[in-house]
Amino acid sequence: MTKAERTRQFIIEQSAPVFNTKGVAGTAMSDVMQATKMAKGGLYGHFESKEELSFAVVDYCLNTISESVCSGLNRKKTAKEKLFYFIDHFAKVDKPVIEGGCPMLNFGSEADDTNPAIKQRVNRSIKESQALLKGILACGQANNEFKADWQIDEFAIKMFAMLEGGVLMARVADNNDVMKQISKMLKDEIIANCI
Repeated sequence: MTKAERTRQFIIEQSAPVFNTKGVAGTAMSDVMQATKMAKGGLYGHFESKEELSFAVVDYCLNTISESVCSGLNRKKTAKEKLFYFIDHFAKVDKPVIEGGCPMLNFGSEADDTNPAIKQRVNRSIKESQALLKGILACGQANNEFKADWQIDEFAIKMFAMLEGGVLMARVADNNDVMKQISKMLKDEIIANCI
């Protein structure tokens, strides 16, 4: 990495918790200046606009979540272990990978009517997450871990939607009890479909 690339990455990493907490619309360049301890001119030397920076930050946040999940999944052997890990990863609402909570939920909620470019990025991340779950479930069926008649495509959608909904409910209530219930329901269904 060149010095300019390192500085650009530093700006993105330091700005990520700010954007993820305050949202794109709620984040001012003065917030970014405070987080990075850089002058406005230095920031604009690396990003032409707040919009360009926000796109880079959203990509960084979504990639960071994906990498965090995948690195943990790679350490698990069975499909059941992988699914349980995925559930546990999202159930840690009080310990998010990026300060501010789940970026898919945060940026998706904000951008659905206001920012088509960010909406598209979040939508791609949601589809990738669901495809990942479907892949784990399909491997589990192929390896005779799960019942052959389990509707895995439906379960992948349900699992992802319940986890994201649980994150929202837990963060709004400042209480993780609902997420614990959701985690148990999902794990119980997985166990019920094991061979």
